Amino acid sequence: MGLVDRALAGDARALSRILTIVESRGEPGREVVDRLYPKTGSAQRLGITGPPGAGKSSLISRLIGSFRERGHRVAVIAVDPSSRFSGGATLGDRIRLLSHFDDPDVFVRSMASRGQRGGLSAATVEVAHVFDAADFDTILIETLGVGQDEIDVTRVVHTSIMIQVPGLGDAVQTLKAGFLEVGDLIAVNKSDLPGANILVRDLRAMLALNPMQIDVWHPEVVPVSAETGAGIPSLMDAIDKRTSYLEHGDRLSELRRNIARAEIELLVRAELERVLNTGDMARNAQLVDDVANRRISAGAAVAQILK
Repeated sequence: MGLVDRALAGDARALSRILTIVESRGEPGREVVDRLYPKTGSAQRLGITGPPGAGKSSLISRLIGSFRERGHRVAVIAVDPSSRFSGGATLGDRIRLLSHFDDPDVFVRSMASRGQRGGLSAATVEVAHVFDAADFDTILIETLGVGQDEIDVTRVVHTSIMIQVPGLGDAVQTLKAGFLEVGDLIAVNKSDLPGANILVRDLRAMLALNPMQIDVWHPEVVPVSAETGAGIPSLMDAIDKRTSYLEHGDRLSELRRNIARAEIELLVRAELERVLNTGDMARNAQLVDDVANRRISAGAAVAQILK
């Protein structure tokens, strides 16, 4: 039995090796994804985003427990900052999710951001496809928490959960930062802290200012406490409500097309960055020099690279 077949049969070590191959983004990894892709499309993807210190990993641990109670197999992709020494993930999220380490139906994979903008590494969606093909029912993608730039994850998941906590400034500043634009659900974590009720109230009030369009999803604000578990059932109910909304009419089909487009754009951008960083270095350096000295425009340089 080959490596891929063993991974699909539930061999955790084989799955780990497959993920390493895919994350390397070489030709072998692309061949693996091409082979597995027809087996994908069943898993639910949830994106978890929010500022550093908001308690993303702690909340994910609670969500894992809730999904496991439903009998779901759960995979977590934790996009960590890259190590300055190895270029790999710092593995911080594996440390925080140790309470699930002995559950064979929970798989946590830390991935290095490798400087990718937008909160996702280029291989994140491909790793998600591997988990999907390996019959994981729910895939949680936790991103770095870099604020306004962290939008890529919302484009490649079915439901995005933006986490906010009291004490990071008032709700108006949250709105200015663009946070309300990236969440299908907004979880106000540490809801037992002073100011949490005010934050929930203000966020709901600002969301209510948006025109209530028919047949459009309207984000919900859910107060939770990852430490005590308070509000987690309500958050799960909100996730179910979002799922039911997507399953009505052609919404899920339309979302899948949007996700496909976002994945293509993400990988195209990553490939262009790879060409710039590792392609014909002499040619690239000459193009940079030509643009800097006004011999050609930046647009003309891009056209040459695309050829």
